[in-house]
Amino acid sequence: MVEYAEYNNDLYELQASRWLWKKLKPHALPSGSLPCPRLGHSFSLHGNKCYLFGGLANESEDNNNNIPRYLNDFYELELRQGSGVVGWTIPQTKGVPPTPRESHSAVIYSKNDRGKSKLYIFGGMSGCRLSDLWELDIETMTWSSPGAKGAFPLPRSLHTANIIGNRMYIFGGWVPKMSEDDSPSSQETHWKCTNSFSFLDLDSMEWKALMTDSSEDRRDWPGPRAGHCAVTVGKRLYIWSGRDGYKKAWNCQVCCKDLWYIDTEKPPPPSLVQLVLATTNSFHVKWNELPTVEGYLLQLSPESPASTGAGKPAPLSELSALSSTITSTARAGPLHSQSGLVCPQRFEEAGVDSPASPEVRVDICHPNSSGVSNQASPSMYAQPTASDHEVVDIKESLTEKQTIYSENTELNGKLKASSGFKSAVAISSSEQCTSQAKSISTNGQPGEQTAVKNGCRQWYDVGIFQSNSAVVTHFFLLPDSNPSSTDKAADVDLSDYTMLKKHDLCPGSVYRFRLAAINGHGVGPFSKISQFKTCIPGFPGAPSSVKVTKSADCVHISWESPSSPTGNILEYSAYLAIRTSLPEAQNQLAFVKIYSGLETSCTVTASQLANAHVDCSSRPAVVFRISAKNEKGYGPAIQVRWLQGEAHLLLYTTHIDWECQR
Repeated sequence: MVEYAEYNNDLYELQASRWLWKKLKPHALPSGSLPCPRLGHSFSLHGNKCYLFGGLANESEDNNNNIPRYLNDFYELELRQGSGVVGWTIPQTKGVPPTPRESHSAVIYSKNDRGKSKLYIFGGMSGCRLSDLWELDIETMTWSSPGAKGAFPLPRSLHTANIIGNRMYIFGGWVPKMSEDDSPSSQETHWKCTNSFSFLDLDSMEWKALMTDSSEDRRDWPGPRAGHCAVTVGKRLYIWSGRDGYKKAWNCQVCCKDLWYIDTEKPPPPSLVQLVLATTNSFHVKWNELPTVEGYLLQLSPESPASTGAGKPAPLSELSALSSTITSTARAGPLHSQSGLVCPQRFEEAGVDSPASPEVRVDICHPNSSGVSNQASPSMYAQPTASDHEVVDIKESLTEKQTIYSENTELNGKLKASSGFKSAVAISSSEQCTSQAKSISTNGQPGEQTAVKNGCRQWYDVGIFQSNSAVVTHFFLLPDSNPSSTDKAADVDLSDYTMLKKHDLCPGSVYRFRLAAINGHGVGPFSKISQFKTCIPGFPGAPSSVKVTKSADCVHISWESPSSPTGNILEYSAYLAIRTSLPEAQNQLAFVKIYSGLETSCTVTASQLANAHVDCSSRPAVVFRISAKNEKGYGPAIQVRWLQGEAHLLLYTTHIDWECQR
């Protein structure tokens, strides 16, 4: 509608990459006409075609006189590859079509196992609100009215419908007011906006009500509204704006300005935890980010008996459950767990210089004496080292960020309370934590308890992290001496922070890691397990600041000495990943030594590069490793990935950027 009684049938395209609007002129129908001007229609995309159905037109030719005409016509618009459109057609359909309507919803659902796609139309307005469901088989162009069971939603218009998985979610809209016997008024002289929320399982064709109509002003649920927008990102549904109904006292309708979202499923398992850097008593780890995730629960299990302290694991309920304010804190500041723990931040946020520049990502590995090293995968042990002074700096900087907030009752809410809608409005930092910060208790010494008890591995919480990296220096236990310490969440006093015992990592010890993602629906399944080992004191650290210069027939590599040599460096060794047909090397890289000496540089010849293995785990690259040796032996190696695409593009330059992984 351009203005009262004046409708429009223009067609526009937005090129989102350029934010450029373009008015399109599709070919007309064979009759020479276009779909008539209308409002309240649906416009659904499937492949390279859009389907237009229904709407409301003005029967009068006089714009000053509005005679509404409800439509049930059906058009197909073919899109051109890249940009633009071809033209309009009227598909030949079978069966009985839906009755005329406007302000309905239309979604397209494709079954993954069968590949068939169907268009579903629900509700709308045709003189009264509708609650009927219609189905169009797009392959055969056949209309039908499928039978459904369960708790049917009230008749409605100006609602939204969205597909997530095999469910069609219906939210809000105009609904008739209920009579005294809880049935819609047959005359429908009164109506209101609703905030009810239902879904239809499109496989079993069963309705289920998730939230009935509520006039209460709830903090965890959007208010009643109609004419709003709703979009999905993954398994998350966002709702924006709308109007909240007719206010008789104000003689107007009020538009909403709020943004909400709800997670309809728990997140999938994250990727493996990857090692960035290891020291004698810390790990810097990272993992791949997941969309629409508000936090990550990191847990470890000590492999070595000497590295496990007395006490019980702090179970998921203490440190892992998120409060109902997790969404707001995700944008306004550090993420808080249910106990109020402020989790360790990135290196730069903790005030510690990163061991590698943003362009440098490294893998720590330890080549064996034969000169051939196994692949530094997340399941491999890693034995890097660092000076005692460096380790202390990391621990002291992180301790300033690790505090307990014990008086904020909102942060101590149950996880299940966060499964509803979340307001996407960020809160100020003063609203996040109003309680006094108290340092974590560090009592307790390492004991002899192993990480496997009664045949089951014991897992300990490290913390909940908002970013996709963490510096791990300790984990948390529940002391055996505390009578309220059990593995059941209901038996734990969350406000008693003194029951949590911090246990530091030990040198030369093996730890297993797993990770779970968290959203408003809960904690998802854990990732596969990765395994790392802290450094044994005395070995040199990995070389750093690797540079490469490419000439016509060779590659020149240079590096700097380890920042923590721990004695005199006796020699350096460089390795090249090579192609191999050995069955035992199919799932790991095989390396051959290409240099050994005191110089901090070497040359890789063209004949050596001819045998190189091209790693395609991410971007195609040739892999090198460089390690240092002191009186005690070889330390960890720095792994360097020479990106082949960039090497080709930068053939005529003197310096090639490297992507490294430690």
